[in-house]
Amino acid sequence: MMSKLAAFGGTAAVPKHRRRSEWPLVEDDDRKAVITVLDGARLVSDTDGENPVAALEQDWARQFGYGHCVAVSNGTAALSLALSALGIGPGDEVIVPALSFIATGLAPVHQMAVPVFADIDPVTFNLDPDDLERRITARTAAIIPVHLHGAPADMDRIMAIAARHGIPVLEDAAQAPGATHRGRPVGSIGAAGVFSLQVSKNIPTCGEGGLLVTGDADLAAAMRRGRQFGEVIEAGRERDYVSYGLGWNHKMNGLQAAFTSSQLTRFEDYERARQANIGAFLARLAKLPGIQVPTALADTTHVWHILRFRFDPAAFGLDGVPPEALRSTLRRLLRAEGVPMSQYQLMPLPDQKVFVDRLGFGVGHHPWALTGAPGTVAGEGYPVTREVIADSLTIQKRHLHPEAGDLLALYADAFEKVWAAGDMVATLAKAAS
Repeated sequence: MMSKLAAFGGTAAVPKHRRRSEWPLVEDDDRKAVITVLDGARLVSDTDGENPVAALEQDWARQFGYGHCVAVSNGTAALSLALSALGIGPGDEVIVPALSFIATGLAPVHQMAVPVFADIDPVTFNLDPDDLERRITARTAAIIPVHLHGAPADMDRIMAIAARHGIPVLEDAAQAPGATHRGRPVGSIGAAGVFSLQVSKNIPTCGEGGLLVTGDADLAAAMRRGRQFGEVIEAGRERDYVSYGLGWNHKMNGLQAAFTSSQLTRFEDYERARQANIGAFLARLAKLPGIQVPTALADTTHVWHILRFRFDPAAFGLDGVPPEALRSTLRRLLRAEGVPMSQYQLMPLPDQKVFVDRLGFGVGHHPWALTGAPGTVAGEGYPVTREVIADSLTIQKRHLHPEAGDLLALYADAFEKVWAAGDMVATLAKAAS
């Protein structure tokens, strides 16, 4: 029965009682950290003196080697604040990858700037430096490479291109805390970097949260003002309630900060376990024909926030069968075996309605009307992004648990079982095409 596919009545490779994998792990130390804040009086970052938000900023900067860290309410706010601190505004263009979470594209619009989309690399799924350079115009004011799924982008080439054109780089490292590029932590290579602490991330808070990092003291100060209504909040200085520039209320609260600081103390142990567990899992899958396992550039550290797999119809003897047909067939069969395969990002960012319809602010929808930019057209360009979306599936969250090694071994059993039924896979994929 084990060799019979579960989709047709066989025994699933992953028993139902083994399928649950908690994330995040909430330990007694996390609970104690939150209770300690509740019992104190310093719940917000604008409190004079030491507070949990300032402590998290110091902990994060020390852990990963950043000059300055600014904690904010979420990763999207971090992107917007960083662009504001960099002086990005009306009429500017900001180049972002065509495959990312929607926040990467929305952040420029929040600053009345136009997102310009560039295609991705077919292996790392990150910004393609060649397409990036083709998109640069006289209006290009910033570049946002995303370290998607935890894999560092090709920062050597991106930074070289940016330097030639005098354009600042803002790293979207929302999914990549702990990742390194040529020995440097992501987020420290460009002018600034941003992280998300949303509860699904590798280093989470108990809800929502974000961090900005930079080596530039003036940029850090601008970010701090921006999160606090444009005010200057300094230890030993009485709050004057004067806005010295445009600001927002993007503060993080003390409970979130304390929870993340507690999680941070276990990150290195968790990361070592994840590298071992996921490495063993991917090594088994890499032996199967027709599957491209996630990988990273040489001399970089991938932190495996999301595992994306590409599937090749030709390797299944399915020349002429659309990749979507094979993808949907494998998704059905693997999920029946207990592997939670899913799609992540159902379309390229430029196909999102907000960008296709050039939605924004005011009559004529700024910022688009400010530049005369043609906007985007659904189906236009970005061939690699479209291919990746068409032929790939992902695993999310379950592999983040530091003791997920046994579960991942069962996932590998399921993949091998489905691949052993290659004739059935081919028959189903052809029927679905």
